[in-house]
Amino acid sequence: MLDRLPFLIGLRYVRAKRRNHFISFISLTSMLGLTLGVAVLILVLSVMNGFDRELRERVLGMVPHVQIEQAGGMSDWQPLAEEVTEHPHVIGAAPYIQQQGMFSVGGRNHGAMVNGIEPEWESKVSIVDEHMQTGKLDDLSAGSWHIVLGSILAQNLGVGVGDSVTLLVPEASITPAGVFPRLKRFTVSGIFSVGADLDANLAYANISDMQTLARMGDDIGGLRLELDDLFLSGSVTREVVDSLGQGYRGYDWTYTRGNLFQAIQMEKRMIALLLTVIVAVAAFNIVSTLVMVVTDKRADIAILRTIGATPRSIMGIFIVQGLAIGVIGIVIGVVLGILLALTVSDIILFVENVFGIHFLDAGVYFVSELPSQLIWSDVSQIVTAAFVLTFLSTLYPAWRAARVQPAEVLRYE
Repeated sequence: MLDRLPFLIGLRYVRAKRRNHFISFISLTSMLGLTLGVAVLILVLSVMNGFDRELRERVLGMVPHVQIEQAGGMSDWQPLAEEVTEHPHVIGAAPYIQQQGMFSVGGRNHGAMVNGIEPEWESKVSIVDEHMQTGKLDDLSAGSWHIVLGSILAQNLGVGVGDSVTLLVPEASITPAGVFPRLKRFTVSGIFSVGADLDANLAYANISDMQTLARMGDDIGGLRLELDDLFLSGSVTREVVDSLGQGYRGYDWTYTRGNLFQAIQMEKRMIALLLTVIVAVAAFNIVSTLVMVVTDKRADIAILRTIGATPRSIMGIFIVQGLAIGVIGIVIGVVLGILLALTVSDIILFVENVFGIHFLDAGVYFVSELPSQLIWSDVSQIVTAAFVLTFLSTLYPAWRAARVQPAEVLRYE
């Protein structure tokens, strides 16, 4: 019976109505603090995981994992593309020409990066074909002077499919009449939307048309490579460049988007640390709760000691009581956090529709919707950390209870 004594009495102390209502209030606030801390920690980490996922799937689905270039331009690129795809981590290659330019239409001007592509090759290295709102990449035939714009870019220019836009490139043409900027009129044949900042500053045209505009002849700017694991981009770039020999250079996605990815990872770690401190504060509120309970129950402790309870059993009573308070708060917090993590995107969308506001502008942020991804390993780590903090917070009050001397307490009863 004495073996079960700590468990039974500890749970009874949790359920019992105390004469000291302040102790009950502190117990309730400790439980609510753990609930909110755990729920918010799960929610925030899920949102950060969502940003990380969107960066990988959307932004890095459009940005080349690796770019291979050759000094003076690259010619006869098809045998080279077949060679680099023999690397075990390279799953696709496609030619490109990149040209920074200024679009102008009806007095509206907007800068953007124009990618000259081969439509039938582009799907091997990019997800743009999967996110076409109108039109398709196959419309970018050689000599058609068609162009595909990002949705925000098209909105800023006020154009749609079938409209004409003028592209000015930062190169000059010298004519007998003087120096003129190089420009060309394109017809919008499609609009894509990936829900990221790329919608505001990216466009696609046929690589042959861009070769003509850039006066590159049959040369291309380089090859874009798609990898099976984007985090191997650094080592794969070095291996591919070394295998091709002199005159080639390579860049990976970390040059353009690496800082953003590192920032997300750093923010995730720092936010997790700060919110864990909040959970710790809530857990250590249990210390004050149990200290007051021990003071309030000194007579009960003395009686238990006189009928044979050991100091270890007395410690067990208050450890069980503290853990019960903590576990209840943790369980409620986990359930609430999971529900919020699974529904936060819909909640934010509902708030945006009701109040007519938009929290994430793709022209400013790299995504336009609040993403969330629940990872169960994060949940298990949060639960473990909260439980350990709760357990540690019970040790000192339980130790004080075990040191109560029955003779001193009962002398005045």
